[in-house]
Formats: sequence, structure tokens, C-alpha cells
Amino acid sequence: MFETLKNVFRVKEMRRKLLYLLAMIFIIRIGSQLPIPGVDSSVFKQWFKSNTGDAFNFFDAFTGGSFESMSVFALNITPYITSSIIIQLLTIAIPALEEMHRDGEEGRKKMTAITRYVTVGLALFESIAMTVGFARGNIVKDMSFLKGVVVIVSLTAGSAMLMWIGERITEKGVGNGISIVLAVNIVSRIPSDMTTLYENFIKGKTIAKGMLAGVVIFAIIMVVVVFVLILNGAERRIPVQYSKKMVGRKMMGGQTTNIPLKVNTAGVIPIIFASSIMSFPGVIAQFAGKANGTGIGSEILRGLSSSNWCNPSQPQYSWGLLVYVVLCVFFAYFYTSITFNPLEVADNIKKQGGFIPGIRPGKPTSDYLTNMLNYIIFIGAVGLIIVAVIPFFFNGVFGANVSFGGTSIIIVVGVVLETLNQIESQLLVRNYKGFLNS
Repeated sequence: MFETLKNVFRVKEMRRKLLYLLAMIFIIRIGSQLPIPGVDSSVFKQWFKSNTGDAFNFFDAFTGGSFESMSVFALNITPYITSSIIIQLLTIAIPALEEMHRDGEEGRKKMTAITRYVTVGLALFESIAMTVGFARGNIVKDMSFLKGVVVIVSLTAGSAMLMWIGERITEKGVGNGISIVLAVNIVSRIPSDMTTLYENFIKGKTIAKGMLAGVVIFAIIMVVVVFVLILNGAERRIPVQYSKKMVGRKMMGGQTTNIPLKVNTAGVIPIIFASSIMSFPGVIAQFAGKANGTGIGSEILRGLSSSNWCNPSQPQYSWGLLVYVVLCVFFAYFYTSITFNPLEVADNIKKQGGFIPGIRPGKPTSDYLTNMLNYIIFIGAVGLIIVAVIPFFFNGVFGANVSFGGTSIIIVVGVVLETLNQIESQLLVRNYKGFLNS
């Protein structure tokens, strides 16, 4: 990795791309600290601390603290992520979108434009909902129509600007811009989380106990990171043999290749879906001022909040963890089913004169891929659940109270690996020497 970074600074073009990326990251962090005109950030922080829980911590972790300070980037990149997922799901249901998806570069541009419009629409809807919630909860003092318009426009424009920055990073920088924006937000919360761990487990302890706690914390984080690396890199390769055929006077084909099926086929999408669904009722209840009641509805909300899971003093709320696990497994199968079509893959293999050794072409190949995929998805879902549940366990049992969790680690590790792979591939293309070069 360090050798790759050294090579980056030796090449002028790569050095320019990296500096552009750093400049965009600096702008993102500056924007995360700019307050919305007319909103007292200190009042909002006090309100946020009094309403701690999974409902808002989930958003704050993904926005890099922008939501807690209610800056112009408070919505951050989450509307774009939501719109991308919605468009991807609708591609399967709407034939026109599916046809557009298959149109190559031209279709991709149209899909990107639609995603942008949906992003702005979602950001506008969320901004209006948040502003109405602030007005009803008296969180923003002296809320008038003009001040409400300013808050709505600021939040919507901030989300749109981050979407634009992400696209510019992809075009002129290094790596996937949207993923990098999300990873930067998550990484920005790590220093405060490390401070929280230090104050809870090391500060005030004897040297021996403090060192032991530090070693245990470091070991747990390293184990989770290594497990995520293994999970991201694991794949099942299905061998495919292509038959030989005569083309003119030459014998073509006959080579052996494989279909790489990733164990973590759905990536981090199942965890994001499950966390969003379970946190959504809590967000609505917080804005409506009905989160701290004593009725059955409030008890259900406490069970849905991950801050109450694995707590030995309140074991009755851990049923929410079981619901979370079921949702993760369900979305792992659901998302993979709409992104990977075994019937289409089997048909393409058959058209190209290929076959899986021991499996007949056509429907038997499709059934084989489906069965194999079902086993792989389950293994990947179990791995995702393990990574996601470890932080919940330590937060509940030991009161760690950190914002980053399994989702954050998977995203950061995946973005770092993807960015490094892109850097290495670009360096390889630039430094490649053909046979005619001296």
C-alpha cells in the first residue's frame, strides 16, 4: 500500500487527482461546520443529547456529525443513497427503466439524471418534514415562514451540493465519489468515539487496568476489520468451460473461465435497509414528541432502538435484535435476487457455447446457480450480522456508546480497498510498456 502511495506522488496526473480529492474532502468538512442561518446550533445539540438513541445516532454517524450540529450538510449524502436504491429497485419493476439500464453509456447517463432529480425531491421532502418537526417541537425559536424557507433551502441545497461534489470526485479525482463522501463522514466521527472509549474504559483506571482495556479495545477493532476484509474478498468461483468451434480455418474457444460469486453479494445494503426501517418509527416519534411515553407504542419503540439491545438490566428489549437479524437476512436475499439473475446468466453462457462441467446448459444451469447462490447469500448474511452485532453487544453490555458500528466499518474498509484498486489499475495502465517500446 505504501509503495502504491509513493508511486502516486511520482506521477503528475495521479498527484493532481489526489490533491483534488483532498481539496474536496476539505470542502466537505468545512460545510459540515457551517450552521444554517437562523438556527442556533447549541440549542439543537442540547436537544440532540437529550434524545439520544438509535433513531438519530444512525443518521449522525452517516453525516459525520453534521446532523448533530444542524449544519447546511445535515442531510448529507443520504438522500442520494436512498434515491439510488429506489431507482435500482424500480429498474426491475418498470420495463422502461430496465431498457434504459441496458442501453449502455447513453442509458447510464439518463439513469444518473433521473437519480439526481429523485435525490433533490427526497432532500426537499425531508427538509420540509424536519422543518415542520422543528417548528412543532419548538426546537428552532421564533420559526416564521421566511425562516422555514431558509432552513428548507439550506438543507436541500447542501444535499445537492454534496451529490455534485461526489460526482466531481468520481470524474476528476480518485475512486467512487459518493462512497468517499460517506466514508469521510464516518471516519470524521472516529476521534470522538475513541475519546468516548478512553473516558469510559481507560481514564481514571490504574496503569495495568488501563493498558489491558486499551489492548482489548484495539484487539476487538482489529478482529472486526480483518473479518470484514475476509468477508469482502471471499468468493465462490463457478467454473465454465467453452466448447471449441471452427471459425474460418482457425479453431476458436476451448478455454476455461469462471463466474466469481461474492460471498457478501449484497454488500452493506441489507444492514442499511434494516437499520433505516427500524430507526424510521423512532425518528417520527421524536419529532412528534411521543418517544418517552409509557404505553405499548413507546415500549415497541424502545425495542426497535439498538441502544437498548443486549442490555443486562433491560433484557425485554432485546427482541428488537432478533427482528434486526431477520430483516438483514431477508434483505440479503431480496437485494441479491434483483441484482443477479441466474436465468439470464445461464442463457448468456448457453449462447456463447459454454457450460458448467457436470451441469447441462439451460434450466439445469440456472437451477444450479440459484441453489449455489442461496447457500452463499446465507453465509454472507451471517457474516454481516456478526460484524453488525459485535458493536451492539459491547454498547449494551459495557456501555461503550460509540456511533460507529459494523455498517461503518464495512463501508470504510470497502471504500479504501476500492480506491486503492483504482489507483493501482491507473498506475498499471500509465506505466505499461508494450513490445515496441524501448
